[in-house]
Amino acid sequence: MSTLLNVLRTPELRNKILFTIGMLVLYRLGAQIPAPGVSLDALGTLRDSTDEQGGVLAYLTAFTGSGGFLTFFGLGILPYITASIVIQILTVAVPKLEEWQSQGAVGQRKITQWTRYITVALTVVQVSGLILLVNRQQRELFPDNNVGYMVLAALCVTVGTAVLMWMGEMITQKGIGNGMSVLIFASVVSTLPLLGRQIFSVKGGTDGNGAIWLALTAAALVMLVVGIVFIEQGQRRIGINFPKRVVGRKEFAGNRTYIPLKVNQAGVIPVIFASSLLQLPTLVSNLLPTNAAQDSWGDTVRNFIEDRLFRPTDPGYILVFGLLIVGFAYFYNAISFDPGRRADELRKSGGFVTGIRPGQPTERYLAKILNRITLPGSLFLAVISIVPSALLFILLGRDESSLSLLGFSGVSILIAVGVSLELMKQINSQLMARNYDGFLR
Repeated sequence: MSTLLNVLRTPELRNKILFTIGMLVLYRLGAQIPAPGVSLDALGTLRDSTDEQGGVLAYLTAFTGSGGFLTFFGLGILPYITASIVIQILTVAVPKLEEWQSQGAVGQRKITQWTRYITVALTVVQVSGLILLVNRQQRELFPDNNVGYMVLAALCVTVGTAVLMWMGEMITQKGIGNGMSVLIFASVVSTLPLLGRQIFSVKGGTDGNGAIWLALTAAALVMLVVGIVFIEQGQRRIGINFPKRVVGRKEFAGNRTYIPLKVNQAGVIPVIFASSLLQLPTLVSNLLPTNAAQDSWGDTVRNFIEDRLFRPTDPGYILVFGLLIVGFAYFYNAISFDPGRRADELRKSGGFVTGIRPGQPTERYLAKILNRITLPGSLFLAVISIVPSALLFILLGRDESSLSLLGFSGVSILIAVGVSLELMKQINSQLMARNYDGFLR
């Protein structure tokens, strides 16, 4: 309580927290307002069927918390995440983007601007594909299949995504934490009550022990959170020595410090990237031809993707999702921590790793350590993302055709815990700067 009082007593910190909460309230409100032209009754039916059948729409609900994608903020910031992936991949291949990245703040503004352009383009493609998908399954979603209403709905969702990008940037500048991460955090946390309701209703309907199963699940989630926090805080400290220096008539004593390399250096970013990339095959498959009279090859491809990439017990889902997480973990670490640049900085400042010569030996040593700790960190992310959802599915004993948000519970927990830790660290650092005791002791 004393820590919370210290937060409220600090005007700057209090205003940042209130601003962030206000933005989240607006986000949750916009995620529930349907786009113009959409039938409310048909939208309610679509939400109920999504809870029972799962698939790509359940994926969108899990990561946007909208309960239906045809709302103003129905796609959340998933297009922005996908655009960020595209930009980071192109940075390695396009010299101009690499030049902008090395220009500091000026180049970062240019990269951010192009990320916004790509986000808007991806939003148009994604919402158009989803409208085509739902229109095949539920004809009455738009009155008389009016094309004008469909275009209007797609336009509203696109504008909503652009507004959401602005809100995320405002949270980063005037609030607490990274705005995009905070918005995802609000989305995944909003789906947890639905997960509890599903567990209670399913087990209560089969053996009448819904409350007991709900309590056991909550206890397991607490233990899972403890394990995630333990791994997230793990570090590999590389000792750095700075020798004694003489500058003019002054003599500076040597000191010893360390480079902290986290076991999970990338945080939850590989999970978010992998989850966003999983939706692309479904969106592309919606553009394939269909035949109402008989199954066409396009229908076969769509059914295969729905069955293999959105079910937590399917080997295809486990393999693809796990490999994507491991791959993005290595990719992000290679971008965020450059052993060559760090070794060069140490050499210029006169520092050296204990027992390692400066220059190329230091670079090879840092790269070796980074690769070693990235493997267990990425495997940890993959296991946490896949295993809890599969166990919940098995324990509930539900038919595979009635999946819902359970397929993404592990991902939701990872994102919620990771973002919460970052928020706590930022609040703690600002409290410590004002000589208050923080949350982390």
